[in-house]
Amino acid sequence: MSGVFESPKPRINASMLSQYISRPVCFLGRLEKVHPSGKALSLTDGEGKTASVELNDPLDEELSGIVEVIGMVSKKGTIMAASYTQYREDKIPFDLELYNEGLKVLHDYPQHYPFEVSASG
Repeated sequence: MSGVFESPKPRINASMLSQYISRPVCFLGRLEKVHPSGKALSLTDGEGKTASVELNDPLDEELSGIVEVIGMVSKKGTIMAASYTQYREDKIPFDLELYNEGLKVLHDYPQHYPFEVSASG
């Protein structure tokens, strides 16, 4: 999973997971549930759809609110997390619906917002 940090990662929402199987992604959502083992999370995106996230190690901190996950999408559509970051909302609330609208623009105009790095020869 070390390759997940070596290339650009498209930002996606839950409805895009199936398009990114075996590829690194960045997913941002509101934490809905932590599995009792601490090794799995459920995050809800700006459309209200849920994505499952699996962690290599159990959480060693309490998470809440908005969480950004970088990882690989498994064949079953779960994000295998390489890292995660909690966004603090104590001063400025995060608008997931507006973020989701931004994602749509990024994906509707890939010529202006490229995720892939082409090799120049």
